[in-house]
Order: sequence, then C-alpha cells, then structure tokens
Amino acid sequence: MLGALRRKVAIGGSSASVSGKAIRPIISASRVSVNVGEEILLLQPRGIAHVRNFSHLILPGCSVGLAKTRDVFSSIQSETIMQKSCRAFSSGDGDLVDAVVPFMGESISDGTLATFLKKPGDSVAADEPIAQIETDKVTIDVVSPQAGVLQEYVAKEGDTVEAGAKIAVISKSGVGVAPAAPAEKKSEKAASKPSPPAESVKEDKPKAKVEASPAAEKPKPPSSPPPKRTATEPVLPPKERERRVPMTRLRKRVATRLKDSQNTFAMLTTFNEVDMTNLMKLRSDYKDAFVEKHGVKLGFMSGFVKAAVSALQHQPIVNAVIDGDDIIYRDYVDISIAVGTPKGLVVPVVRDADKMNFAEIEKTINNLAKKANDGTISIDEMAGGSFTISNGGVYGSLLSTPIINPPQSAILGMHSIVSRPMVVGGNVVPRPMMYIALTYDHRLIDGREAVFFLRRIKDVVEDPRRLLLDV
Repeated sequence: MLGALRRKVAIGGSSASVSGKAIRPIISASRVSVNVGEEILLLQPRGIAHVRNFSHLILPGCSVGLAKTRDVFSSIQSETIMQKSCRAFSSGDGDLVDAVVPFMGESISDGTLATFLKKPGDSVAADEPIAQIETDKVTIDVVSPQAGVLQEYVAKEGDTVEAGAKIAVISKSGVGVAPAAPAEKKSEKAASKPSPPAESVKEDKPKAKVEASPAAEKPKPPSSPPPKRTATEPVLPPKERERRVPMTRLRKRVATRLKDSQNTFAMLTTFNEVDMTNLMKLRSDYKDAFVEKHGVKLGFMSGFVKAAVSALQHQPIVNAVIDGDDIIYRDYVDISIAVGTPKGLVVPVVRDADKMNFAEIEKTINNLAKKANDGTISIDEMAGGSFTISNGGVYGSLLSTPIINPPQSAILGMHSIVSRPMVVGGNVVPRPMMYIALTYDHRLIDGREAVFFLRRIKDVVEDPRRLLLDV
C-alpha cells in the first residue's frame, strides 16, 4: 500500500489509491513531510484521511514523533503548521529573542549560572553581557543577541546549564515589559501607607498588657543554678556566628586537581638559595632602556623563565611525564605561570618559551596576567604546559613546598627577596637572597637530577651572562 502511494506521489500523479479509496492531492501553501523509514513523502494535509501508521511527522524546521498520523492530521491546520517554524533565537511574532548559553569549550560540558548582570525591565544592547556562567576553568558571559529590553529570566542563579540552554527572553520592541525600578517603588509606597495605623494598634496593646501585669504578677520560685560544665566538655561558638557558602566551580576544580596530584605523585621537594645581586643590578642598569625600546618593564619573571628553560634543556627528564608504563619526553618548553585571582588560581601557559627573548616573555606574562585578573582568559590559553613556575614571593612568602600541577612532573617555587648576611670573599656582607624550591615526582625524577636542575637555575640567575655563552 505504501509502495503504491510512494510511486504515485513521486511521478506527480493526480490521485493515489489506498484500500480502494482515492486520495486526491490538493494544492496548498503549506505541506507536511512524512518520514517513513529512509524515504520522504510529500503529502497534502487534506489528502491523507486513510493513511494510518507513519513514524514521524516533520513540520517546517521541527520534528515531532507520532503514534498515529491520522489522529494528528485531523487537528492540524495550515496556519498551525506555518507557526511551528523553528527560528534561531525567536519566538511568536519575532519580537522576542532568546539569550542562550554560548559554546564553552571542547572539554567543558556544562557550567553554573553564577550571577545576573541585568534585571528584568532593563534595556540591553546587542552583545551586551546579561549573565555569567562559571565553569571549572573560566567565567563565560551570556550576551544579548539583539538590542531591546530584558523581559524575563527562565533560569535561576545556581542552576547547572549546558551550551545552547535558554537563559533569558529579550523583547526587541520593549512592548509589554514593565521597568523593574518603578514597580519596586510602587510596592514600597503601598506597603508604607497602612503602616502607621498598624503601629499605633501594636503600641496600644503592649501598654494594656503592661498595665494589667502588676495585678497578675505572682512570686516566682527561685530558679535553680545552671549545670556546671565539666573540664573536658568543649565550649563551641554559636551557629549564628558561622556562614555556609557553596564552593564555586573553579574552587571545586582546583581542590580536585590538587588532591589528585597529592594522591598520584610521589612528591618530594628540594631547596636552594639564590643571590639576586647581579640580576637586580642588570634590571636597574637597563630598565629605562628596556621600557623605551620594548614598551614593557623588565621584571624578575623573565629571568627565571629563561633560567628554567636552560635547566630543562640540561635535565630533560624534568620536562617529561609518566603515561602508564611509558615516559613521554617533550621536545618543547611550555612554561605555566601560576596567577592568583580573586576567583581562584589559574595557570596560563607561555608557549615555546625556549624561542622567546626577555621582552617577549615579559609581554606574554603581562598579557596573560591581565586577562586572568579580568576573567577574560580562554581555555586554550591555560591548556597544556610542561613545567610550572609559582611566585609566592609577591605575597611575601619566605619558604613553601609547591604542589605539582598535573600532568606535569615538577614545579618551581619562587619566594620573597630578603637581605641576609652572607660570606663573600671571606667577609660577611648583606646580600639580597631568595629561597627557591623544586617539587618533583620522585617516581620519574631522582634526587640527583632535581638537585642539578635547581643548581642550574641558581647559576644562571646569579650570573645571567651564562645565557649568552651557554655555559
């Protein structure tokens, strides 16, 4: 039966016979496409009274599963079909547009709706952020697709949303959307008007009770003293002095990765100290000329990055990583720089640091740090990395044992510069000293390589001329 029907429709026949009854196609502006198996039939809405069991009814732009097509077609009109067209970011007559969650990256499947930047009734411009989605790594803005007025939010703060999920509805014309501020003011005025009578009534009642209380008072029995606490019973602060705040997605991700690092690696830390005299003198002598030529200040991070590159080239095992039963040696040097932001710790990557000079390293670090603090850093700028440098000295840290950033095998910790008495040429003189720490995976890196690595950094920082002569 279906085969005959398909042949008739395909050759453009004037009628098709099904169960002895004729079905005459009627020309209409709207058509319905029925999916039977892998073939598509074009049938007219008024010419399928005896066609019963089809698998899918495909409306223009939409797909709806059916059990029996006969029951559905009896209620479908041409106007209804034309209104079912699926248009991106539109609904109804086209005045309303939907703001949806953008693509968040290949490794991110969902995020948490952190905060709303606009209120219902506020005017928004095209591509203006109206909400923020917090993921495991970065914070992403949800923008308005068109200019208009924010009509409503269809999601709540704290909801977990996926890419493409509808967040808000924007009215392009602003018709029917009441501003948020005037409504609040009216409600406040309405609530404030009846309040004086209520207050007077409330005041009268307590007075009556107070006047009647002396006559009703009776002598109370002496109260028993409160039980004494034992010496071992702890005195806990009241719950009212505590606050419970949910962890952000970024903080949960950082906590998980650090705990996984602690559980996976056989971490060991070795220390050394560096005399910063020569590097500080180099910076002092050329800082003005450096800024004038390159447009960026000369800092200590570029010197330590260059020293780390030299040490990784001398000890390539520190740049390697364990993968199952294999060791992966990396023939490139991507240095991750740990940056503390108000929302948490992020680790952007300086790509191909072994091919950069001092100026390029400083520019890259400044650019990545600015993006990290502004919350505009991307996933790609934090992915990868073969070795990490963490500078706790900017916060005044004197000594620490940093934790390895998976899937790397080592991390260098820098600390604050402190003037300490040192013996130089048989004399005790004050020197600007810094403690440096190397935490490494002892499964892969032996103590010998770790000490040699840290020693190389010390030699290069104390005498930067070694970089020119490669000694």
